[in-house]
Amino acid sequence: MKATAVETEKRGRTPRLTGELESDKIDELLAVLDTDIRHIQQNLSQLNELRSLVVKRDDAALGTLLESIQCRPDTHKENEIKRQSIRKDLANSFGCDFNQMTLSLLEASLPKDKKTQIHTRKVKLEALIKELKKEHLSTALLLSECARFNSLVLKSILDLGQAGAVYYNSNGTTRRQRDTAFVNLQF
Repeated sequence: MKATAVETEKRGRTPRLTGELESDKIDELLAVLDTDIRHIQQNLSQLNELRSLVVKRDDAALGTLLESIQCRPDTHKENEIKRQSIRKDLANSFGCDFNQMTLSLLEASLPKDKKTQIHTRKVKLEALIKELKKEHLSTALLLSECARFNSLVLKSILDLGQAGAVYYNSNGTTRRQRDTAFVNLQF
């Protein structure tokens, strides 16, 4: 009975992939990981540009950026499908479950040259994902603050939702002071 890669690893021995098929799959995986790295770097660049344009209040450039993002072909989905297919093939080669096939497991089973290549990409992806999470949060906070500020400005300009000062005239009737807002709502 053939022991699976996971069972072999549990016994203290790390399985080795040596076949030509596995080597080709590793090369394909490296190419897919490189594409993932480029995709994340592009997203980071666009988030930085977005924040910069929001701060500069450059509406024309913001419109151009958003159009370019919307028109960009969705190659990430294709890359994701390819990565999952390679992962499935490698899991079958290892004799383990699809969910157990990780870069760490793969890295442990490869010869030194491929191991180094996988490790380099894994570390790069981990760093980029951490940075992407941070930049995404920063962008979301900036946009949230912009929305809050715009709402406050609009309320102060139109004097919405505020009781304002109440003045009494000589007849004892009340009247709201309408000249405190930038826009007079009284016709």
